[in-house]
Amino acid sequence: MDFNIELIGIIAAILTTSGFAPQVYKSLKTKEVGGVSLTMYVVMFIGLLFWLYYGILMNSFSMILANTVSGMLVLVQIIVKIGYSKQR
Repeated sequence: MDFNIELIGIIAAILTTSGFAPQVYKSLKTKEVGGVSLTMYVVMFIGLLFWLYYGILMNSFSMILANTVSGMLVLVQIIVKIGYSKQR
């Protein structure tokens, strides 16, 4: 695959993946998850798994990286949402 195309993918991966980090950080810091939609994060996680599989099939490092890291962040958010919701 052309290096320039993969570089664009890596930049896109960094930008889109970093979008999940502030919500995860805020949820962990404040332990407030009332405004977080569990359904949205579960659907997002399933979609990320499909994108990860697609990236593996396409042998795209940027897609594999982005969807692995995003998937981990989304999974943490799901766990935090369930855990903190049960505490209340």
